[in-house]
Amino acid sequence: MGTKVTVTAHGERAILITRSFKAPRALVFDAMTKPEMLKHWLHGPPGWTMTTCVMDLRAGGTYRWAWTNADGREMGMGGRILELSPPDRMVTTEKFDDAWYEGEATNTLTLSEENGVTLMSLVVEYESTKARDGVLAGPMSTGLDASYDHLDNYLASQR
Repeated sequence: MGTKVTVTAHGERAILITRSFKAPRALVFDAMTKPEMLKHWLHGPPGWTMTTCVMDLRAGGTYRWAWTNADGREMGMGGRILELSPPDRMVTTEKFDDAWYEGEATNTLTLSEENGVTLMSLVVEYESTKARDGVLAGPMSTGLDASYDHLDNYLASQR
């Protein structure tokens, strides 16, 4: 099992999300970028199921993820892949269909490995401080903890 996620303000418009995983960096990167692996752990909030997972995994490619709950409501998001350097780094944009913050965000994922443990650093930069502060005020940490616990279990099953 990895650690609990940390979410902190980072500069004027960004947040920094960190978490470690007891798995090799290449496996963590694949689990975070390959649709056939993402579907096993990125379930969304409790009561939701991932129903769409499409990634054109290349710089300039796009991705689309969506989840559906028992009432048939859908929550979707997508964006562009700006940079891709497996298994170290990926930069993407993100925009939710029904966003709770203005504009889109830019995500910079960095993975480093030491002694079989991978440290994830994810910087999410918003278009404004107001948008960033609104996200920080929400329940993001709880949802991330649940998702990354699912990822831990999936990574353990792959070793």
